Amino acid sequence: MKNCNMKLEGNILTISIDISQEFGTSSSGKNIIVASTEGNVSVPGKENIKIGLNVYRRP
Repeated sequence: MKNCNMKLEGNILTISIDISQEFGTSSSGKNIIVASTEGNVSVPGKENIKIGLNVYRRP
């Protein structure tokens, strides 16, 4: 994962992202990547629940 922190407290999933970071352009070259799970990943402590996250901005 890039720039994503997940925390599960009870039934509440909290995702933290530093929106000041950048990780280069997307594969299409149209956007700048801010954060990504880089595919679907399990929620911490809940292997049967998955999340896929992409955060980007326009150049």
